[in-house]
Amino acid sequence: MEITASYGQFCPVAMAAEIVCTRWTALVLRELLCGSRRFNDLRRGVPRMSPTLLSKRLKELAHAGIIEVRRGDDGFEYHLTPAGEDLRGVVMTLGFWGQRWVETEQSLEKLDPSLLMWDMRRHLDPTPMPPQRCTIRFHFPELAAARQKFWMVVDGRKVDLCSTDPGFEIDLYVQCSLRTLTAIWMGFANVRGEIEEKRLQLDGDPHIAASMQQWLGLSPFAQERNRAGKKVERAA
Repeated sequence: MEITASYGQFCPVAMAAEIVCTRWTALVLRELLCGSRRFNDLRRGVPRMSPTLLSKRLKELAHAGIIEVRRGDDGFEYHLTPAGEDLRGVVMTLGFWGQRWVETEQSLEKLDPSLLMWDMRRHLDPTPMPPQRCTIRFHFPELAAARQKFWMVVDGRKVDLCSTDPGFEIDLYVQCSLRTLTAIWMGFANVRGEIEEKRLQLDGDPHIAASMQQWLGLSPFAQERNRAGKKVERAA
């Protein structure tokens, strides 16, 4: 791998940082560790990263032996090598540190509905869902029209996320602010409490509504208690 900004130190920390600490690389690794394999799936996890830079980072990771590129049925796929998989603990530790020490109010100012919904899609637990296909519509009324609505389609173990209406009958309508759903996902709040505070509205199949906390689950980092000081403050 060509190092464009070497630290010039024969130190394991410096050598590792030259590979994994360039801008966006940790987030690309997060997506790979979460199971994204195709270029477009990786892009959905880092929507503000340009395609050109993503391609560059993937080439750098491949050159460093962190990933390998394979030809799949629908194009190229990116798979972690044993060296890449060995970074799982490093990336998770970064996430746990951020959850523990980065001020909650500060982190909740950096909200992205596409990233939140994509993260929820890959961690959603369909076990409490009906065996037949069901569709859940999420509505964030405070956002611009183009970013307000998302549809989660659950069919058996398969979960699809749509940013345009897939045309299926809606089984559950979920309406709240993006801030509220993010707080639930990150473990700062829970479904029942947000319903009682009238910050979360559910309308539709009562079984799917009642089991939302179970099928929604939590971010992998939610178990870590925030120690930065401030509690979450949300407007209705």
